[in-house]
Amino acid sequence: MGSVADCEASLVQALYVPRKAIGDRCRSQNACDRVALQIVSQILVHPLLNLSRRATINRLEFEMVRRYYDLPSLTALAVFEASARHLSFKLAAAELNVTPGAVSRQIKAIEDELGVPLFTRLGTGVALTSAGEDLYGVLASGFSRAAEVVRNVKRGDRSKNVTLACTDAFASTWLIPRMPDFWTRYQDIAVDHLILDNPRDYRRAEVELRIRYGFGSWSNEHAELLFDETIYPVCGPGFASKHRDATAESLADLPLLHVDWVDPDWAGWDEVLRRAGVPHGSTRGRRFGKFFVALQAAQADQGVAVGWHRLVKAQIDEGKLVRLTDLELPAPGSYYLTWNENRTLSPAAESLRSWIREAAAQERES
Repeated sequence: MGSVADCEASLVQALYVPRKAIGDRCRSQNACDRVALQIVSQILVHPLLNLSRRATINRLEFEMVRRYYDLPSLTALAVFEASARHLSFKLAAAELNVTPGAVSRQIKAIEDELGVPLFTRLGTGVALTSAGEDLYGVLASGFSRAAEVVRNVKRGDRSKNVTLACTDAFASTWLIPRMPDFWTRYQDIAVDHLILDNPRDYRRAEVELRIRYGFGSWSNEHAELLFDETIYPVCGPGFASKHRDATAESLADLPLLHVDWVDPDWAGWDEVLRRAGVPHGSTRGRRFGKFFVALQAAQADQGVAVGWHRLVKAQIDEGKLVRLTDLELPAPGSYYLTWNENRTLSPAAESLRSWIREAAAQERES
């Protein structure tokens, strides 16, 4: 007979054997494997146990991991990480190809085991508790690092790719127009652009660098200031000509172009008018899901958009947009370059980081 660990491993392996093959396998295996297969044959047919093969596998794998690391089930941790990243059990279920009910059961099991709630159930979804935030930060970093190692093992030293994440607004108006300089100087490096407006998706395993707008504090990330921002109203030349007498106080009466930002750190018209001390009720106008599309509408004389100076400067210089009124406010946040503080950057990422720093320095001086 082998060791306990040998028998346990045999039992887990045996659970993957089709039932019809158990008899043949029992006659040909060593003592551990024979015992394991016999146990499995009883589990699968015993009417009182009523355990599925998958549930039994999960349970045994769970106990093996628990004994060494004192962790909950890896399956439950993966379900929690997906749910925390999406802040939605439904979206996590879709990603993992299971039912929302299965996700809820895994979350309840891990909460029961830890003895604390990880989520606050809201009418429109879920929010992380402080304990949930702590656990999510560690898991996201750990899963990301594990995925990075696996990816590097698979590809060896052949790859010089680096993945950079940022919003659609920043990519389309500031980053991409400057990228030809990087491509010319670093022709051996391929940059993969992850363009996402939901900053929670920036934790994907392949992302090494992120350009964020906000206040400089993100869990498990080192943040380096690139430049500050200023906001002011912008519109097309034709619209400005028709409203040359417009003032900050009359902005609320004009057709305003609203952007439904996914990230609440970006300011909209309500916040701009409030900070400017302009009395207003419900503001009229059109709504857009993308900042760049709102700018296109402004260029077409459809209304007034909130202009973020770093993002609209080129259009103003080209005469496609003009400033309307003398209203100007410092943006509440700034732009930052961030990376995982628990992860060593690849040489390709270090080269891209140096280039972004150089481009940001030029931006600050302009």
